[in-house]
Amino acid sequence: MQGEAIRNRAKERLAAGETVLCLGTRLARTVDIGMIAESCGYDAFYIDMEHASISLETAAQMCAAALAVGVTPLVRTPGHQHNTASRLLDNGALGIIYPHVNTAAEAEAFVAACKFPPVGHRSVAGVGPAQRYRARPLGDVNAHGNAITLCIAMLETPEGVANADAIAAVPGIDVLLIGSNDLSTAMGLPGDLRHPKIRAAYETAAEACRRHGKHLGIGGVRGDADLTRDLLALGGRFMITGFDIGYMMAAARTDAAAIRKIIADS
Repeated sequence: MQGEAIRNRAKERLAAGETVLCLGTRLARTVDIGMIAESCGYDAFYIDMEHASISLETAAQMCAAALAVGVTPLVRTPGHQHNTASRLLDNGALGIIYPHVNTAAEAEAFVAACKFPPVGHRSVAGVGPAQRYRARPLGDVNAHGNAITLCIAMLETPEGVANADAIAAVPGIDVLLIGSNDLSTAMGLPGDLRHPKIRAAYETAAEACRRHGKHLGIGGVRGDADLTRDLLALGGRFMITGFDIGYMMAAARTDAAAIRKIIADS
């Protein structure tokens, strides 16, 4: 299987202690998003099925196409839908982002859906995109699938943060990802990402990651450069930098303003 099977660039960079940059996608619907993400310097992208209207079929095609360029395709599922997670993994995703993980039991169910026995209870589909559809012994296929799959648990409530240590202790969980905007909203502090309670939540998650050999994820803070630096110094290694729709609007807004200035000066 060496030299043929797909590798997970993001997971390898995390294992090496490096920082992973991940592009969020809500607008994209075509298979070239993987090439675009790779060309722009990202290690991974994730398809946001929690908030976008994208279908499972379209998400699977986007993931499978990305494997050819080496960027890691991830999907945030709409909720705790175990069959959705396993179908996406069967069809090209190299990891799942699970929203609103509040307890160790939920984290265990998450891992069970995404990992083959003996780690979990994911149903066996045999060779697929992750093996480039090359025939391999089933034991090798399953072991490879477990090795390359990223399980990213989102902490987005005070309960989830309070249980960070227990969640990080679950075998198979790779990343604790703080959903900054959901967490601040749940705390009654919508958008106040510099509030001491939010900082304390990050510190709690960071300590849990250090204790159990997991990785801290950062989301929703890219607009604040100083806060980004602080959280990277705290140990953040998986970073969602922003979304495709935000980047498009920022570029379009800048261009429109520049052109209107030209018109006004003419």
